[in-house]
Amino acid sequence: MIKVIINGCNGAMGHVLTDIISQEENMEVVAGVDMNTEQHGGYPVFSSLTECPEADVIIDFSVAKATDSLLAYCEEKKVPLVLCTTGLSDEQLNRAEALSKTSAVLRSANMSVGINLLLKVLKEISPVLASAGFDIEILEKHHNRKLDAPSGTAIALADAINESLNNEYHYQYDRTSRRAKRDPKEIGLQAMRGGTIVGEHDIMFAGRDEVITLQHTAYSREIFAKGAVEAAKFLAGKPAGMYDMSDVIG
Repeated sequence: MIKVIINGCNGAMGHVLTDIISQEENMEVVAGVDMNTEQHGGYPVFSSLTECPEADVIIDFSVAKATDSLLAYCEEKKVPLVLCTTGLSDEQLNRAEALSKTSAVLRSANMSVGINLLLKVLKEISPVLASAGFDIEILEKHHNRKLDAPSGTAIALADAINESLNNEYHYQYDRTSRRAKRDPKEIGLQAMRGGTIVGEHDIMFAGRDEVITLQHTAYSREIFAKGAVEAAKFLAGKPAGMYDMSDVIG
């Protein structure tokens, strides 16, 4: 039986995770952590990880400001961590990387299988299209409560493209402050916020007289929670190291 702690258990994703894990035969939530300590899934909820019982893995869907205490706990307890929170600072990302030297850490900007397959596809097609002169633009849309922009997923998509292009491209987030034609070596990233959009990402390759668009649409948060559960199954018992969803899906 894999024992799980959910960090951020009373958020929207925490509730979805709770419901999905409750249907798993070989997993159980032994505790949750949230500033709101109301019980939702039949397990104890604490305001601090230090109050929690031992677990095999932590699944984190919280907020960036809670990440420092989470990483400190994992550094001390050496418990595997599925880190799903986005909007992390460079310092926090570096600390997560350092943590992976002593504990198993799985970090992904997006936990869905579809997005992670899309990341693989982009690495294959981007060099071909870029060499043919195609411009690259990414548009992401999310609900009106999302704090970070562009999304962690949009940045991950851009990073996957850029890595396949020897990191020769730079990112352009805003064109309103300058009057200049588009730099061929830029990847444009634009964010839209509104309503209850779970998540949409469009990657456009625009060439001469033709456009190729790849799109991923999330219709519910369940796809992220299901991915996180599969990641937790994969990570429990793994040796120290930095993993991502490509390791899970193979």
